[in-house]
Amino acid sequence: MYSFIICCLTLIASYFIYGKVIEKAAGVDETQETPAYKLEDGVDYIPMSKFKNFLIHFLNIAGLGPIFGAIQGALFGPAAFIWITLGTIFIGGVHDFFSGFMSMRNDGLTMPNIVSKYLGKRLETIIAVLVVITGILVAATFAKGAADLINSLTNIPVLICVIIIFIYFLIATVFPVDKIIGRVYPIFGALLMIMAVLMIGGLIINPAYSIPEFTTQGLYLTDKSIFPYLFVTIACGAISGFHASQSPIVARCMENENDARPVFFGAMVVEGLIALCWAAIAMAFFHGQPQLAVIYGATPAVAVYEMAVKLVGPIGLALTIIGVVICPITSGDTALRSSRITITDQLNIDSEKLTSRLKLAIPLFLVSYGLTFVDFSLIWRYFAWSQLIIATIVLFSAAAYLIKKEKQYIIALAPAIVCTLIAFGYILQAPEGLRLPAMTANIISVIATIITTAIFIKKYKLQN
Repeated sequence: MYSFIICCLTLIASYFIYGKVIEKAAGVDETQETPAYKLEDGVDYIPMSKFKNFLIHFLNIAGLGPIFGAIQGALFGPAAFIWITLGTIFIGGVHDFFSGFMSMRNDGLTMPNIVSKYLGKRLETIIAVLVVITGILVAATFAKGAADLINSLTNIPVLICVIIIFIYFLIATVFPVDKIIGRVYPIFGALLMIMAVLMIGGLIINPAYSIPEFTTQGLYLTDKSIFPYLFVTIACGAISGFHASQSPIVARCMENENDARPVFFGAMVVEGLIALCWAAIAMAFFHGQPQLAVIYGATPAVAVYEMAVKLVGPIGLALTIIGVVICPITSGDTALRSSRITITDQLNIDSEKLTSRLKLAIPLFLVSYGLTFVDFSLIWRYFAWSQLIIATIVLFSAAAYLIKKEKQYIIALAPAIVCTLIAFGYILQAPEGLRLPAMTANIISVIATIITTAIFIKKYKLQN
């Protein structure tokens, strides 16, 4: 348990130490007028308080991500603790902060426009397509995961659950941000955090379970290598390009640039803490049981249900419904909302009219709904590598931004290099990738990463 506690304390300390380093490098200026006031339109640009924006953004980026991903990542043993901690601080935190801050500095633009400004027009369409695809995959994954759990609790057919969820998705996606999201999401965000605290508390006080240490042997229960599979399996809770698609939603509602660290970096730190909790719970709860891989391989919702009931008793059922049903549903609708505003920005469509928003939203919903009939694990894997590519490009954009401002660009370039290495490694050897032998894939990944980094430095650093 000491390893778990050290990682939690390290994450908390990072907000006050490394978060301030990032804030200073970005050049936060409280006198700057934010898009919420500059472009207020009553739909997407609406000023909201720092606390409300934090809880909304936290719920937008969390959902099932730090729960399901961490549970699946528990198969790799305590190494997951290290990845969640370091990934959150030096990669995910940097990515989330700059994706939100750069959007604020550019009238709340979505990531394709941000990437176009700092890396050039050639990548704009690519990142736009990836953002839309990722939003669709997230909505499908979260809807299916929530529907599976509702079915296990109530025996309501999964199909009916999915249809009801998507009806809600449509309503929340096209309504003004302050009507539904601004009112109820802060409550659900708080409940998700409370759920994690109660679950880990129930685990700690129960003598039947123990959280493994870094030195524990025999807990590694998968035939997949740590690199690159662990780094892709635990995405939300360490690094996720999906967050970049969510950042503009809140960036358009920020009252002051000083709110960037607590809202964007702070939400990422809290998500990392939740991922640590669920990884620890999964390792302790299923330690030594051979059915671990089978349970996780089907759908993590089954494992969540079993852990909640046994660790927190009757309260576990209510917590499960709130934390692993409502919360991912609310992340699913903002995933589709980000897809809608991305398309809106790319095509310069006026989104103030409800009919215009519906014309964009309905096709997205139909595609996402169709994907709910696809195997959960397959959707999750495609989501994993697509969001990783987005994260990599966003981090390179942040590095270009810092170079342009003559700031410490290594803060963003270093994690961009790490993500590039992981992305190449995964795509080259994953089952849904090129399926190359691990050694060959890793060598090619290193060479490709060095070349990519050299090209970036030559083009952006030497020109400034």
